[in-house]
Amino acid sequence: MNKIIYPGTFDPITNGHTDLIERASRLFDHVVVAIAANTKKGPTLDLAKRIDLAREVLKHLHNVEVIGFSILLADFVEQQNANVVLRGLRAVSDFEYEFQLANMNRSLMPDIETVFLTPAEHLSFISSSLIREIASLGGDVSKFVHKSVAIELKAHFSSP
Repeated sequence: MNKIIYPGTFDPITNGHTDLIERASRLFDHVVVAIAANTKKGPTLDLAKRIDLAREVLKHLHNVEVIGFSILLADFVEQQNANVVLRGLRAVSDFEYEFQLANMNRSLMPDIETVFLTPAEHLSFISSSLIREIASLGGDVSKFVHKSVAIELKAHFSSP
């Protein structure tokens, strides 16, 4: 079975993420969306909320599973018996960092391949950090995220 891991913080999950996951679900038997706890980045939404939102957004994809993790990605990939890691590239500027990450992962996991996918052009400018900033300033993010994500962000940033 071809099993791919798509790791990230997904804070929040965007339409760009969803596009990549839909593409991966057509290429691989099983896709694991691996949501990193990653407290070093200080996520806006807690891990449980990010997992819930991703499950809601991706429920139409029957070969996709959403799991939270807080260990080294190499160890998580091994636990999941996966053979591929998916990384998204929105722009050329992403490539250098992603290339470095892929090489480090190859050093840690020589039997695991990294696959890069790009989102549809009309989604390539969307990033979680931009979505968080727009939402934190009261802007409408509904064009860039699933309805349930937009509702959650609005509630999060309007609460005292």
